[in-house]
Amino acid sequence: MIIGVPKEIKNNENRVALTPAGAAEFRKNGHKVYVQATAGQGSGFEDSEYEAVGATILGTIEEVYAIAEMIVKVKEPIASEYGLIKENQLLFTYFHFASSEELTHAMLKSNSVCLAYETVEKADRSLPLLVPMSEVAGRMAIQEGAKYLEKPMGGRGILLGGVAGVKPANVLVLGGGIVGAQSAKMAAGLGANVTIVDINLNRLRYLEDILPANVDTVMSNEYNIRDLVKSADLIVGAVLIPGAKAPHLVTRDMLKLMKKGTVLVDVAVDQGGCIETCKPTTHEDPIYEIDGIVHYCVANMPGAVPYTSTLALTNATLPYAIQLANKGWQKACAQNEDLKKGLNVVNGKVVYKAVADAFGLDFTSVTEVLEEELVG
Repeated sequence: MIIGVPKEIKNNENRVALTPAGAAEFRKNGHKVYVQATAGQGSGFEDSEYEAVGATILGTIEEVYAIAEMIVKVKEPIASEYGLIKENQLLFTYFHFASSEELTHAMLKSNSVCLAYETVEKADRSLPLLVPMSEVAGRMAIQEGAKYLEKPMGGRGILLGGVAGVKPANVLVLGGGIVGAQSAKMAAGLGANVTIVDINLNRLRYLEDILPANVDTVMSNEYNIRDLVKSADLIVGAVLIPGAKAPHLVTRDMLKLMKKGTVLVDVAVDQGGCIETCKPTTHEDPIYEIDGIVHYCVANMPGAVPYTSTLALTNATLPYAIQLANKGWQKACAQNEDLKKGLNVVNGKVVYKAVADAFGLDFTSVTEVLEEELVG
């Protein structure tokens, strides 16, 4: 198979979907790899390193899309890429379709095959290609939140861990998944008083056991959240419903209950955000203020630490990408349930129900589509 690796062009996105080590694995399996010039530079990988393992460097993104049968990316295609995508071309990347109707319609129109990292799912309901970036984003949420709590950055001017004789900050984490657990762990490690909420009582029991003593677990409901936001200095949105739009746990009117200079970090922004006043921002212009409350809603947080993020992501994606290349997407998805659940859009059809429901689109069973493809 011919693999294409374009340079990421989303604002301040420095990650790359394939390392030289990954390119070497593709070559070892008999595949051709084409990498856009400087695609790996932001993550610390030079073109010469790709060439040394047998990859070919192409000068433009147009050349990469034109030659590749499978495009391996980090972030979803943006408008300038829509016209480059070919019919039947396989795109393996993060899509987060439920947060963008424009992207969904563009991919339907392209008649491409869209396999989303974020919905590849194991039998135990874990999301193996979302976990590494969730770990990074969860830890970064506290790092960024602590920074924007500083007075010159617009925050309350409070140190997360406090000092002798001065109470530490209060951190509220909404959601007890990977992002939430990592956020709570980081905030607790810095000495903050942390409260983590979730609707799953068994998950809260687990978190109670593994997290430090300065982390409290609370059942997630509107009454409790309304009460907790009053005393919170930093609130982290960490809610995930796989493939679907995140619910709004913090509503517009709740901002009036918060202290001026409170910082909101919505890690769920990729899926529409779990804070109603959230809107996607960039590393170039990361924050905005509403009612004196600082909002940090960068949609590609791990892009700020590309070396760590690229290695963590490609460790997880490469085995799946090799399967897709070796077998073709049809056979690979038919034989591997994890990959099958990653299919979102196939040749003009929505095959992931949460995406169809988000925009009122027709839904086609992925099993039905795969049967047609394999027979054809």
